[in-house]
Amino acid sequence: MILHDIYAIIAEPSRRRILDCLLRSDSTVKDLTEELGLSQPLISSHLRLLRECGLVRVQADAQRRIYSLDASPLAGVDDWLSTYRAKWNQHVDKLEEHLDRQKRIKKENLQ
Repeated sequence: MILHDIYAIIAEPSRRRILDCLLRSDSTVKDLTEELGLSQPLISSHLRLLRECGLVRVQADAQRRIYSLDASPLAGVDDWLSTYRAKWNQHVDKLEEHLDRQKRIKKENLQ
């Protein structure tokens, strides 16, 4: 699966909500429709796309199909975001340093 395909798949809010549900526990389509308040055909359509990109696995259990999360395709997203996360952390560190300086200055001025 190409990285931009994963982004396109997870860009849709209902699919992210499905992934959130599957993160908590494996579920059937019925479970997901009840939890999310979406129609069965819509849930099934989203699950098909999520299966095609490898984010969801399905296992037959008698008459039911149990869906589970496979987060491994998100590793590429995490790798890409890591450089941005590092940059964000640098900004947060600089802000923390600035606030510490301001506290020291305020404390010195009060003495």
